[in-house]
Amino acid sequence: MSQSPFFSEGFSNELRLLLEWRRDVRRFRTDPLPDGLVEELVGLASLGPSVGYSQPCRFVRVDDPRRRASVMKSYECANRAALASYQREDAELYSSLKLAGLSESPVHLAAFCDCATSAGKGLGRQSMPQALQYSAVMAICILWLTARARGVGVGWVSILEPEIVTRALEVPESWELIGYLCLGYPLDDDPEPELMRLGWEKRDIRAATLIDR
Repeated sequence: MSQSPFFSEGFSNELRLLLEWRRDVRRFRTDPLPDGLVEELVGLASLGPSVGYSQPCRFVRVDDPRRRASVMKSYECANRAALASYQREDAELYSSLKLAGLSESPVHLAAFCDCATSAGKGLGRQSMPQALQYSAVMAICILWLTARARGVGVGWVSILEPEIVTRALEVPESWELIGYLCLGYPLDDDPEPELMRLGWEKRDIRAATLIDR
């Protein structure tokens, strides 16, 4: 049996720093990423945990201009609908936010969950079937952190119409869109969440509070 590696305090401090600087990036430089880097990040994402070892996450790189245009059109439509749902004060702030880097980011990755995968034989999903989708989210999280460690920013675009994006990318019907990611070198960096800096939301201390029962 292999011996577990030892992680030093210095490594733990750097890991904390990585987590602090993992931010949802919306402003990207247009520089291309190095050849092979996206493939490397996807390979590392496959190390993420998955229920029953189902490994359901499927990444699709979107390079075709027509497909990208369909995604951007979907974003614009969903964004208008979201803006209309807010009252005046929040709507004004919402309209000032930059919520996607679709035009600037050199890499678009769509992350899907293969809901029909036979891998894992359904282990752990009888009572919580959504654990399959959660497993895909874990893969996205691993990709996000490893990208940040290489100086690459990630922006998760959720203001989209999943059915339209799925149709535009022509993936199997059993694949469910989990996240649409923009990747690229950040135009600027800040460890503080932009939505907090701009006054959209304050930090919720409950998120870092351990509750005992």
